[in-house]
Amino acid sequence: MTERTDTPTGHWIDGEVTPAGSAETIEVVNPANGEVVAETPAGTPADVDRAVAAARAAFPGWAATAPADRAAVVRRIADGLQARVEEIARVITAEMGAPLTLSRAAQAGFPILVARSFADLAADFAWTEEAGNSLIVHEPIGVVGAITPWNFPLQQIMSKVAPALIAGDTVVLKPSEAAPLTARILAEVTAEAGLPPGVFNVVYGTGPVVGEAMSAHPDIDMISFTGSTRAGRRISAVAAETVKRVALELGGKGALVILDDADLPEAVEVGLKRVFVNGGQVCGAWPRMLVPRARHDEIVALAVAAAARYTVGDPNDETTGVGPLASEAHRQKVEGYIERGIADGAKPVFGGPGRPEGREKGAYVRPTIFTGVDPDSAIAQEEIFGPVLTIIPYRDEDEAVEIANNTMYGLTGGIFGEPGHALEVARRLRAGQVDVNGGEWNPLAPFGGYKQSGNGREFGRLGLEEFLETKSIQR
Repeated sequence: MTERTDTPTGHWIDGEVTPAGSAETIEVVNPANGEVVAETPAGTPADVDRAVAAARAAFPGWAATAPADRAAVVRRIADGLQARVEEIARVITAEMGAPLTLSRAAQAGFPILVARSFADLAADFAWTEEAGNSLIVHEPIGVVGAITPWNFPLQQIMSKVAPALIAGDTVVLKPSEAAPLTARILAEVTAEAGLPPGVFNVVYGTGPVVGEAMSAHPDIDMISFTGSTRAGRRISAVAAETVKRVALELGGKGALVILDDADLPEAVEVGLKRVFVNGGQVCGAWPRMLVPRARHDEIVALAVAAAARYTVGDPNDETTGVGPLASEAHRQKVEGYIERGIADGAKPVFGGPGRPEGREKGAYVRPTIFTGVDPDSAIAQEEIFGPVLTIIPYRDEDEAVEIANNTMYGLTGGIFGEPGHALEVARRLRAGQVDVNGGEWNPLAPFGGYKQSGNGREFGRLGLEEFLETKSIQR
């Protein structure tokens, strides 16, 4: 049996647990075994109204707080999260199935780095600027509605909450109903850090109810959303009625281009990790590996050998490399794509349909590598969001760039090759972030997409500017 986590008994509004307006609840299910680990309230539009009213009332005082003082609170929030890293990691593993080692290092660790990076930015940010006879002032936008996904639950929350707080905004958060539990931990930490009541609020619930109410709410000045492109389109349409700002970080179908002068074993190792980590449930993954035609078979052999070193199993086992997917519904979706790939003529050289051996229970799929993939087929064009890699050969670099850019997405990409050569090719990719030779993640670098991968940027100076209005004063 799975030990139940602390179940939120109400929303977090105006600095305290507030009873929900409805008795209806939503079960949080451990995807490793199908057991219910917690329940959250099913929020209503009335709950959203109460949270927005609290955020609106708290806004003048928080906006008037000096940026240095706002940054100090965010640093204390980061310290509070650091003190609860192990708890956070275990909660995330229970609610969405990330291997515990990943939960400690990334799921719990990255949000702390993000919070501290934004706190550091506050000191050097140009809150006011001179331009001729004008004073340009950067001011908080107001009440921010943050709607976050389940794949990196706390990381995605902090990517929005930290810059919003630094900017002087107040926040109403709707965490994913599938992975909502760290939102309560964060709420408790914000109170302990001295954040004034009403500055940060949490309303649990579904997208069609709570998310829709937030997107339409006339007293929410901005929606910051991370999730599917389909949901992003809906949020944009609803939010347009009140002409609020909308920042969207949506789907991806990144390509890793391996050049002929690349270190092939390193390129394949890094590329496969970007597909298998977190069960492939990463918008910035590289599920398409584009390889020189003459090196295709060599690279396939390296990929299959590397894949065999990933252990699929219990996410609480320290040796597990790939845990369950986040839900049974998502498992069925990914399994459907694997079956679709075979039906369309692709060949699974590793994995394939069906559950991994010994994993008849839980939301497990077999990590899969396909060859013989048509670049225009469903598995090469659509976001699978699972541990599925397609290896696609190219004739020359022009074709490689054409294939890489030939999807509706433009979130991330990767290049492996001689550094100068790889940089030249990286400039040709239509993606918001491109890594050369496995460049490390940088919380100061902007992240966001071209095309239908969204608009706006997260992290760094540009990520802070998303949450600010700009005023010019002529003198």
